[in-house]
Amino acid sequence: MVPWEFSWVFLIAFIGTAWLYARGSRRLRVPLPRQAAFWAGMVLIYVSLHTYFDYFAEHEFFMHRIQQVLLHHLAPLFLVAAYPGTVLRAGLPLAWRVRVWRARQSFAWRMLAAMAFNPAFVTLFFVALILVWLIPDMQTLAMLDWRIYRAMNWSMVLSGLSYWWLVLDHRPKPPGRMSPGWRVLSPAITMTPQIVAGAIVTFSKADLYPIFEICGRAFTMNVLTGQLIGGVIMWVPAAMIESMGGLLALRQWLRLSRNGRLPRRPLRARPPSIAHR
Repeated sequence: MVPWEFSWVFLIAFIGTAWLYARGSRRLRVPLPRQAAFWAGMVLIYVSLHTYFDYFAEHEFFMHRIQQVLLHHLAPLFLVAAYPGTVLRAGLPLAWRVRVWRARQSFAWRMLAAMAFNPAFVTLFFVALILVWLIPDMQTLAMLDWRIYRAMNWSMVLSGLSYWWLVLDHRPKPPGRMSPGWRVLSPAITMTPQIVAGAIVTFSKADLYPIFEICGRAFTMNVLTGQLIGGVIMWVPAAMIESMGGLLALRQWLRLSRNGRLPRRPLRARPPSIAHR
């Protein structure tokens, strides 16, 4: 898989993460489904960002939408569903693990985490990125400036990871940042504006993204046909992935309930009846 545009930064980050996980999985007993989910997510990110798939994403609207669905939805969902945090920490040398633990106990880290992983902020950011990069002018900027293009792709990955980390949290609240009920409901809320945007693109009779004509299209197909396919990809597969995330969150909710880990609401004392007064 030859890269379309080689990036040392991406390659170092990718290999470093893979090395930490492989090292940690040798120290811990990680179930095979979790390992499979992690490596599937890693492969999707590599294929989307560091192969010739990226060339097609730069020259066809519907290929670009496939790339964004993979980076924003599917790959982060696979990675977070693998719950790789403990495995990655186990892959660190002992001295680094101590430093990470101390950093996480610091006031600065707690303040940063409180803002960066605020459920309202993360959810709004997750939805906003879907819509912002669909604005034709923003799409044109991203296609004409490689720095904005890479920022767009990485923003999709990071927002997807933070969002699914909140939704698939296996802990009750607290220490989890979102209640189990909201974790199940959240994907249904975030998919709604995405479905609407996908429908608008699908049924549009005008070429909304002429920048792909300027860049040179990779396939000889009708412009509106490619745009229709891109809209359907935003509409159906993306919504199905979010539904899958909601079902995984529901599974965690049921597991917490079964294990008695959900907070119990105190019973309200009934007022005495007239006969007992």
